[in-house]
Formats: sequence, C-alpha cells, structure tokens
Amino acid sequence: MTDLAERWPLPQLADVRDALLAAYDDPSRGYHDTLHLTEVLDRLDDLAAAGVAFDQDLAGLAAWFHDAVYDGERDAEERSAVWAEEALAGTSYADEVARLVRLTETHDPATDDPAGQALCDADLAILASPPERYDAYLAGVRRDYAHLLDADFATGRAAVLHDLAGRGQLFHTAFGREHWEPAARRNLERELGRLR
Repeated sequence: MTDLAERWPLPQLADVRDALLAAYDDPSRGYHDTLHLTEVLDRLDDLAAAGVAFDQDLAGLAAWFHDAVYDGERDAEERSAVWAEEALAGTSYADEVARLVRLTETHDPATDDPAGQALCDADLAILASPPERYDAYLAGVRRDYAHLLDADFATGRAAVLHDLAGRGQLFHTAFGREHWEPAARRNLERELGRLR
C-alpha cells in the first residue's frame, strides 16, 4: 500500500488519502479495492505515456475518489462524489473531481472532455484484461454484490453487459479503442455466453 500512497497528488491532504486507502482496503470489498484503484491509476499512466492529452492531476484525483464509497448500492458514485466535494473543499479541484466521479456512473463523457474520457477509459480497461484477470474481476464483482441472489445478480449483470456491448465504442480515446477495445469485446461476449 505504500507505493499506492505515494501516488496521491496532494501531500497536504494526507489525511484524505489515508481515509480513501482505508475505504479501498476494506476487507468486505471484492473488485472495488486497492488493486482496482492501482489498475485505474496505471491505465491513466498508460494513456499519458501514449500522448493522450488530459489533466493528469485532475483525472488522478477523480480515480482516487471514483469508488471511494462502494457497497453494491445504486448511489455509490453520488456518495463518492459528495465525499470528493467535502474532502477537497477549498481546493481548485473539488467541483471537477466530483463531476468526473459522477461520470463513472455512465462512462459517457462528452467529446470535449479529455479528463472524463481518460478516466472512463482507465476505469473500463479491466474489460480488456487477459482471461484469468477478467475471471478474477468477475469473482470480485460477484463478491461486491454478495447480498444479491444468484438469479438477481445474473439478471443485473446481463443488463450491464448488454448496455456495454451495444455501444458503438467502449473507449473514448484513440489509444483505448486501438489497444483495449478488441479484447474487451471478446471478454464481454465470453461472459454473456456464460450468462445465457
């Protein structure tokens, strides 16, 4: 966790960082844990290294907050956004970070929103994982929704997958479309096949 802590961009708000790390490290979490946060930050780094232009501090802060609250309930993104607004009050980041966190509900940023596109792509990049990582992701998501009966979970998950699969594109950056889209489509089809 030390390496992850060092990636926090606002050293003057170390207490906020520590509270976020504690939330992501909650043992009741399945997929939406410190590994997920690390992977989203890694994917943002990949996008930046590939020359995708976006505000890296802004997107990085939004990544830290985007699943700050995660309990399998529908308003988790909103509660995470409110946490960002409160924790970052008085900084120049509060409003934009909260907006970006809310965007991860739909993963549908505007074409003129480079930070939103980068964050959404980084968050959905798990869909392009190798099969064994994708299967671990699925197991983690199921754990996050352990309170649901298998049939209810399968129905909800199928709806999410059909929504994603029906999009003209999953990723909004050229890098994401080139490097992540094909594998993500294969994984979605494989999972949908299992649910059928």
